[in-house]
Amino acid sequence: MRHPHVGRGSNSANLRRYNERLLLQALRRMQPASKADLARSANLTSTSVGSIIASLEQAGLIESTGRRVQGLRGQPASLLQLAPQGAFGIGVRLDRGGIETVLVNFAGEVLARRSHDMTLPAPAKVLALVGEDIRALLDRLSSAERERLTGIGVAQPFNLGCWLRELGLSPNAFDAWHDVDFASELASIVPLPVFSENDGNAAAIAELFYGCGRQASDFIYLFLGPAIGGGIAIDGDCLRGANNNAGDIGVMPVPPSRLPSAPQPSGAWDILLARASLNALARHLRYCGETADTRADLEACVARAIPAVDAWIDDCIDALVPTVRAMLCVTDAPVVVIDADIDAGLIDTVMARLRAALALGAPEARGAPELMRGSFGPDAGAIGAASLPMFFNFSPRAGILKGADAQAQEVNHVPH
Repeated sequence: MRHPHVGRGSNSANLRRYNERLLLQALRRMQPASKADLARSANLTSTSVGSIIASLEQAGLIESTGRRVQGLRGQPASLLQLAPQGAFGIGVRLDRGGIETVLVNFAGEVLARRSHDMTLPAPAKVLALVGEDIRALLDRLSSAERERLTGIGVAQPFNLGCWLRELGLSPNAFDAWHDVDFASELASIVPLPVFSENDGNAAAIAELFYGCGRQASDFIYLFLGPAIGGGIAIDGDCLRGANNNAGDIGVMPVPPSRLPSAPQPSGAWDILLARASLNALARHLRYCGETADTRADLEACVARAIPAVDAWIDDCIDALVPTVRAMLCVTDAPVVVIDADIDAGLIDTVMARLRAALALGAPEARGAPELMRGSFGPDAGAIGAASLPMFFNFSPRAGILKGADAQAQEVNHVPH
């Protein structure tokens, strides 16, 4: 059958590839599922689905997981699921406060990880550390499994040397990172394709591929980390923009904070990351006499429900509401996904207060979005990075139908 989105530039090979990925996506969302389930979900004929399933099974990407008994009559339906060992990805998350490298299988499970909790050192040292970590993770795979590696993803803030005053960091701490293309440097020392996204987009892609994307193809993604990251998912893909910074809400202009701990901006406006970030929380906790040097320290303060945490949450929500409302006006997304580097009840509290504030301030003829909790917590950036090569290899993006898939990969793949 002809897919409704096929254009004149499409051909049967592109359509076949698109439909294969469409079935993989349907299976990821529904698994386990029967052939009939998949045919209905993908709007394909049983004959087409049977042929595609046979090729995906032969490729080792899907596998049988038993049978479903459907009443007393007829043959029980065979059930299918993604083969966890069908593909693998390695993800590298760089942040101003650490490095994490993970190995993920096709089911989205983290098989191994290496991490370094430190202020990000010079690029040459990071390259050496990450190269050693990748080699250690590769040792966890058999030779046959290595053949199924789809590549390495790198997730990092694209402007590591910027906004240091707002984040309370040394002005000279990241000077060496201003003109560094880390993904390109990594591609020069590893025998695998390297994909790169900013950390907010990468985490949003992880949600699309393995998390909330199983229920929603359109959402705004927010991640409270040392800064605040974001991404925008529309029609099952992540918006990137001319400089790959679409959804980078950390620089959204907001009124200055009213907390006594917050440095005042030089002008009438501040930016969101100065208020809605874990660095802003840590700064306020220190101002109030609390220890706030690590994520564990922050979680302990949240768990104790001390007044300083409550005051910061109120200030955070005050900055988030106009930001989220503006994004909703532009994207018309029905869902906002919220995740964070720490929890101890923080995510649920932020969601509850943001939900109430958005409902209270909803303009006429506009409702409040559905808020969904993110799926990965502190692993979001690393799993997002590891998802990049699998997303670009196995996700049914519309560009495939026009033969533009290779171009889309070139944008995100740093060649050797």
